[in-house]
Amino acid sequence: MRIPGGKPPREKDVEALDIKGQLAAGALKLVGKLPLRWSRRLGGLAGNMAVATRGESLRVSRINLEHCYPAMDPARRNSLARQSVVNTAMTGFEVASLWRQPWSRAEDAIVRVRNQQLLTDGVEEGRGVLVLAPHIGNWEIFGQFLATVGPTTSLYAPPKIAALDPVIRSGRESTGAKLVPTNVRGVRALLKALKAGDIVGVLPDQEPDASGGDFAPFFGHPTLTMTLAYNLIQRTGCKVVFGFGKRVPEGFELVLLPAEQAIYSEEQKVSLAALNRGVEACIAEAPEQYQWEYKRFRRGPEGKTGIYRRS
Repeated sequence: MRIPGGKPPREKDVEALDIKGQLAAGALKLVGKLPLRWSRRLGGLAGNMAVATRGESLRVSRINLEHCYPAMDPARRNSLARQSVVNTAMTGFEVASLWRQPWSRAEDAIVRVRNQQLLTDGVEEGRGVLVLAPHIGNWEIFGQFLATVGPTTSLYAPPKIAALDPVIRSGRESTGAKLVPTNVRGVRALLKALKAGDIVGVLPDQEPDASGGDFAPFFGHPTLTMTLAYNLIQRTGCKVVFGFGKRVPEGFELVLLPAEQAIYSEEQKVSLAALNRGVEACIAEAPEQYQWEYKRFRRGPEGKTGIYRRS
């Protein structure tokens, strides 16, 4: 294995990475045998340990929350940051159970689906439904659910640890979803699926490459926002819906929210602003369950912002 422009990794480094991957895959399989409620409890324990160590996740979450909610009481912001770290850890443990156990068990954990008609109407209309699912609560169970409503295609980037790829792939495909690569071939597959009247799932709150994004307001700040959704809308005339899997004591509530009419605008900046407002509306439903640790504001219109730099 060679890295273009660099030195080949040492054999012992490759072996160490392979051992790490096998251990991670083994742990995922082991946790996956547990009932969902126990996976959630373990995730809560791991999350509280992460909060206690005051690590990077908590630091970045606090920065993002202060950036997005400057008028909020600092104590409230700090509480949200801690809850977010715990909820993100819960998601990591929950997905092991969701991926390794039959869908019937995961389905039993869905206590209700709010506004499901938004999705089913789009499927019945045959115009294709673009579902924008931010990183809130448990997005994996939401993705599994989509494929039970109709043929579903989603982008998929294999993990850095190769041993985890078959575990993740089999879990995400367990209800019939089709995974396509995050490249030109994958985008073509998304276009084909929407034109066929199928469902396409996209995570709208990740920072894209500069060539695949433009700046639009997000919580009042110009934020690099993906143009993929805009291009899919313009080229297919699909319906757009926002959705996520909200964690509730009894299991999960799957929430679907309508997109603003402005998201269909031919003006890219207007559409991207509406996309970000849609993400904000989802976050408002459960701000403590949003993955605030993601460094969404690394770049601004003038270049790197330095917002996450340690003082």
